[in-house]
Amino acid sequence: MAIEKTNRINALFEFYEPLLTSKQTEYIALYYRNDYSLGEIAENYHISRQAVYDNIKRTEVILEAYEKKLHLLQQFQLQSKQTDELLIYVEKHYPQDHTLLKLVKKLEQLEE
Repeated sequence: MAIEKTNRINALFEFYEPLLTSKQTEYIALYYRNDYSLGEIAENYHISRQAVYDNIKRTEVILEAYEKKLHLLQQFQLQSKQTDELLIYVEKHYPQDHTLLKLVKKLEQLEE
């Protein structure tokens, strides 16, 4: 569960980072991207672990609220799945059509 939550928060963070305050961005990045502990973040910013914890939990709620309203992560995941299915289909049924394969691979690159 912890890895799934970390992956989800990191994915949400990728989409909604510009909407967060600098403090929210710093704490979430340190905690989820860089794997800092609450104590390490607290020490670096000269605040309590509880203050860091509260900020991170509030930011998680904010990220989930943005996703609930905007659905950017959900749309990205759906598009990615559909692109993968298209590539599999094209590779299976049109392996000699290099132009078509090239176009589908360009679609995949847009996701990155």
